Amino acid sequence: MLISDAMTAAMCEQIGNELAASHQYVAIAVYFDGEGLPALAKHFYRQAAEERDHAMRFVKYLVDAGATPTIPAIPAPRSAFTSAEDAVKLSLESELRVTKQINALVDLAIKESDHLSKNALEWFVNEQREEVSSMDTLLRMVRRAGEPGLFFVENFLLQGGLEEGVQGGEGEAAE
Repeated sequence: MLISDAMTAAMCEQIGNELAASHQYVAIAVYFDGEGLPALAKHFYRQAAEERDHAMRFVKYLVDAGATPTIPAIPAPRSAFTSAEDAVKLSLESELRVTKQINALVDLAIKESDHLSKNALEWFVNEQREEVSSMDTLLRMVRRAGEPGLFFVENFLLQGGLEEGVQGGEGEAAE
């Protein structure tokens, strides 16, 4: 096996964290569907799929490293929200929490001189920067728009406003 038992256990825990985030995003998407906000719903269904993909990326890494991943039980997601702002705020809090979890995995890799895992985790570090930035932008927009102005947020999302490369000046010129 190329990685320690401690790293394997920590990554298995992160698999659960990513799957829990995926479930939470499904619950948020369902809320937005029920509120008649299809673009926000679609955005969060897509986020749910991304979080599941992150979990699977950990699974694949562990298998490739010779470990046997275990999939932990995950808690039920929160499904009641008082407003769009409440739902998006929870999303940002979730992304900030996942960022701390990923950073802890990097710290463990450094402590163990596990260069393979540290290298694999760099992708997640960069992904979290994008995720936190995107959710922070969305939360600021929702707050600015208020409940009556969510149509503008919907339109922004329909125009691809939070897609990679649109935000923060990242585009062909930045590549």
